[in-house]
Amino acid sequence: MKKLILKNRSYEYLQQSFREWLDILGYAESTVYNLPNHIRELFYYLEQNNINHIKQLDNKRIKEYYNHLKSRSNERQGGGLSNAYLNKHLQALYKFTDYLRQSGRMVLPMLTIDWEACDASEIETLTVAEIRELYKLTESYHHNISRYNPKYLFEAIASRDKAILTVFYGCGLRRNEGHHLDIGDVYWDKQILHVRRGKGYKERFVPLNKTNLKYLEEYVYDYRPTLLNKDKREEAFFVSSRSRRMDAQSIALRLKLLQHRSNNIELQQKNIRLHVLRHSIATHLLQNGMPLEKISRFLGHSSLESTQVYTHLLEQQNDV
Repeated sequence: MKKLILKNRSYEYLQQSFREWLDILGYAESTVYNLPNHIRELFYYLEQNNINHIKQLDNKRIKEYYNHLKSRSNERQGGGLSNAYLNKHLQALYKFTDYLRQSGRMVLPMLTIDWEACDASEIETLTVAEIRELYKLTESYHHNISRYNPKYLFEAIASRDKAILTVFYGCGLRRNEGHHLDIGDVYWDKQILHVRRGKGYKERFVPLNKTNLKYLEEYVYDYRPTLLNKDKREEAFFVSSRSRRMDAQSIALRLKLLQHRSNNIELQQKNIRLHVLRHSIATHLLQNGMPLEKISRFLGHSSLESTQVYTHLLEQQNDV
């Protein structure tokens, strides 16, 4: 989407205010960036229809705008907008109306626009065998031993890679949730991981099975101290070799490096991201018979509809 020029300064202000609201609530960087940009399209549409004050907005006009989006052509690829892209706009509209209500700017009734049915084949997942291979690849760390890169440092990084797989696959955390995870968020005695900064600042507790607990304990007690300076106190769960909290991009890069070590052509060709691990655990839990409601709570979904896509994915896989 090209940059849309708004004439109305109040709309410019609302877009920035909405962005700050999302940021304060702890949404992922991509969400904080993209959702206000989608709302800018709404503002542009309003201006083109001589609606120049937010107080003139109502659910009828929002639905008219959404129908306009559905009929709009895809500027890059031709044809209409994909259902997945339309759902991103819907997410922006729902969140923006929440923002208007919670900030006291205006009160709109709840939107009742149905989400578009997405093609489950668009969701990338890994097989159980591919997940096992990624775990095995953590043990094949590079033995480029030197006085500056001793063996124990590589072993610590390998253990951290295994912990990354455990948090994002075994526990199904989102990228931002894993980035903000602290040492104190793991309750070892209760075998529970506390997600304090979930989407929209929603908290949840994720159970740890024996295998996941073992990998996390090995990293925290046997190897994480190697990555920390003796005189430095860092609460972050994932720390770099410079004793600092790993940013989300660095964590994602470790997953890519694991993938590149594989000799499996199919695995190398997949677009593996941290969220793919989350999609994978949801699919595997459903395959193993876990009820959809429990998977929804496990993932921290705000509604069951968000989880139902995995049911469609399994149906498509079974039809192949």
